[in-house]
Amino acid sequence: MSKKSAKIAELIAGCEGREMNAYYLGYFECFNRGYFFEAHDVLEELWLAQGKTGPNYAFYKGLIQFAGAFVHLQKGRLGPAGALFKLTRANLLQYPSPHERLDLDLLLGLIGEWLGHLDGAAINPFPTRPAPQLGLINPAARPSV
Repeated sequence: MSKKSAKIAELIAGCEGREMNAYYLGYFECFNRGYFFEAHDVLEELWLAQGKTGPNYAFYKGLIQFAGAFVHLQKGRLGPAGALFKLTRANLLQYPSPHERLDLDLLLGLIGEWLGHLDGAAINPFPTRPAPQLGLINPAARPSV
């Protein structure tokens, strides 16, 4: 097991026992630390378990694609990043906001911003525009992403 794998396993273990699935919560922990590939891997566990007819299949797929877009940005692949942002948007538009305590309206706005940064860009905007921090809505508070 690599050091990073152990770190991710520790993050997931730290999410156990909370009111939401540890893998779902682990996605946000990984994403917010800049572990975009790992965020993809963590959420893939839930996505694959859904099957193509599961109620959150497209939702999890969209979040996986969102993390994947940032993997491409880390590697300087602007075209594939833009394509994944568009696929993310298409998948998330299938759900009302909020969904699974995630403010999809805010997330869709972020996707629009990143697509704007990439539109006609010759230089990768990622080094000067860090990835957003994602958060879940506290049921007793106002939404935030």
